Amino acid sequence: MANFAFGLGVGTKSSDGDWLEVYYNAPLLNASEALVKAAGDAVGYDGGNAAIELNADALADLEAAFLAVDAQDQAEISEVLKGTQQPLVLCILESDSAPSSTAEVYLKLALLSHRLVKPHGIDLSGMFGLLPNVAWTNEGAIALEDLPKRQLAARAQGRVLDVQSVDKFPKMTNYVVPAGIRVGDAARIRLGAHVGEGTTVMHEGFINFNAGTMGVSMVEGRISAGVVVGNGSDLGGGCSTMGTLSGGNDVVISVGENCLLGANAGLGIPLGDRCTLEAGLYLTGGSKVTLLDDQNNEVSVVKAAELAGKPDLLFRRNSQNGRIEVKTNKSAIELNEELHKHN
Repeated sequence: MANFAFGLGVGTKSSDGDWLEVYYNAPLLNASEALVKAAGDAVGYDGGNAAIELNADALADLEAAFLAVDAQDQAEISEVLKGTQQPLVLCILESDSAPSSTAEVYLKLALLSHRLVKPHGIDLSGMFGLLPNVAWTNEGAIALEDLPKRQLAARAQGRVLDVQSVDKFPKMTNYVVPAGIRVGDAARIRLGAHVGEGTTVMHEGFINFNAGTMGVSMVEGRISAGVVVGNGSDLGGGCSTMGTLSGGNDVVISVGENCLLGANAGLGIPLGDRCTLEAGLYLTGGSKVTLLDDQNNEVSVVKAAELAGKPDLLFRRNSQNGRIEVKTNKSAIELNEELHKHN
């Protein structure tokens, strides 16, 4: 039985019975045919993409099915979940097609943050309409329509219900902490971010969903939705990368390997390997850039978009005449290994 993704999840619903979020402890990519068949037979799955809600009896049958095919990790999850009052779901995706339920979206976001798929490697089309706005609190996810009563109940007990954010996405670290990372402020990394091993995200760093780093990186700036940062690259304090969610821009911005985006710089084109963007310089696809040779003589003037993806470039602003210049990058950035080797 073909399978793209598989996950046993426990989540939260609103008082109206709508899913708010789902936690998948150990999602699987391309689960074995034996596992999918055994689990499917236990819960009445007959193919396709499905999010199957489970009761106590179904969970017991599922655990037995896991043990029968020696899926110990999944059996351990079902064992822990015995007796829970939280809603349970088994999500089986036969193919990577557009999600059709909240549970499916959360499984796909989990695959990204567990590093089982890379950004742009999974179909997330239509996901926003399937994700409700949720109050993320110190007592978990709460539907906005349920929030006033929950706040009042907390006050009646002499405590404050702490609403940490109101968003469609929770913070990643409440769902998974990938190996080998350091994070200054966990609230600034959304579920669905792909944070590569060896990455350090400082307190002002931000990583959106379906975006992230592919390896060792220092992130003190913003990685917008869809942006991928290559191994060995450094995003300086306050710098930003343009996403594709607004503004009608369909160009996927990326940062190559061993690049440096200086403090407060901005990037609006795909950057090749070993490139440097000077601090404070915002480079868009339409920016006019003066090409310089090794003797700093002007060669031509082009739009920055024409340099997209080209390696070994240094972008800077001439402090005397204000023009943007580009020349061969003689000193590619090398991250301080001492900062990352103990991640």
